[in-house]
Amino acid sequence: MGKKDAKRRKHWVMVTSLAVLAFLFISCVATKIIYDSQFPRYERPDEAVSASLRYSDLDKDYPRSIVHFQSGNNTLQGYLYGDEPATALMVVAHGLGGGADSYLAQIRHFVDSGFLVFAYDCTGSYDSEGTSTKGFAQAVLDLHAALAYLESQPRFAALPRLLFGHSWGGYAVATVLSYDHDITAVVSVSGANSAMDITVEQAKQMMGPFALVQYPFLWLYQHLLFGKTASLDAVSAINAADIPVLIIHGIQDDLVDYNGSAIIAFKDEISNPKVRYITATKEGRNGHNNLFRTDEAIASIDQVNKEYRLFFDSFEGTIPYERKKAFYRAIDREVVNALDPALMEGIDGFLQEALSSLQEGNG
Repeated sequence: MGKKDAKRRKHWVMVTSLAVLAFLFISCVATKIIYDSQFPRYERPDEAVSASLRYSDLDKDYPRSIVHFQSGNNTLQGYLYGDEPATALMVVAHGLGGGADSYLAQIRHFVDSGFLVFAYDCTGSYDSEGTSTKGFAQAVLDLHAALAYLESQPRFAALPRLLFGHSWGGYAVATVLSYDHDITAVVSVSGANSAMDITVEQAKQMMGPFALVQYPFLWLYQHLLFGKTASLDAVSAINAADIPVLIIHGIQDDLVDYNGSAIIAFKDEISNPKVRYITATKEGRNGHNNLFRTDEAIASIDQVNKEYRLFFDSFEGTIPYERKKAFYRAIDREVVNALDPALMEGIDGFLQEALSSLQEGNG
């Protein structure tokens, strides 16, 4: 090889090395920016311009006490509902973008079922501390902290523990079984199997096939944020726990793909014989959020949306705040937030069977 060829080769090696380093640097920076942007802080919404149930709608009949506990460097706010004596303590884990009050309908249902109910705002959500929600695995760490707090309270020592979670919370209630907590039964709704599964799935929606090139950077960043918790998955946790788990998922879920990142997509790998499944298939009630709703609720929501569009257009997109409040004040919140009786009866039956089995085992 001549000096000219050696010099040319050295030049291309240098150019290639610089290109690789530039790619690595840009990928790392881009991964952090995009990932962090998906997990901002979520403040409590203005209840006056929302159709969701408000605690002020329920406070007279469902009093609650507020508590605080630590998750990492942040203080989280929790809410305890129900009267004693109770048959169990139900812990409710909320979805990303919401808070504990996003599930007031479910909380009320479980209180009416005779449970004490503990719900909480995750890191970076509503009334809890945190400048952001940080990442998908944070839901597991917050639930782990919530359970540790409850275990430190003697008044709850004799109560069986039940877990209910939806979406982010659905992933958390199943995956937290990797930790050493005494849980009697779990209801996981619309949950993803792992942080990587859902992260890559959503990255593909944003970036297409290029997301696979970014996989190592996503994996590394999540592990830098969460350590071994980022590697935990629901299927392994469910199999190891060997307790009753009810997995519910909508077949047309557009956020956690039924055949993709969803826990239910891995049912062939679930060996726990105590696992049960419900697939929501009815049109209009088989998605990510609408599977909880009644037909009347969905029809009412559709009508509200049509009326709001006309209302919005009549003000050319700028609705005075007082007029907007008046619009939402006229909505029947009980109707639009009504829970599907068949789904809730299925959940109730599963939980009662689990509690009965526990009593028989202790008898």
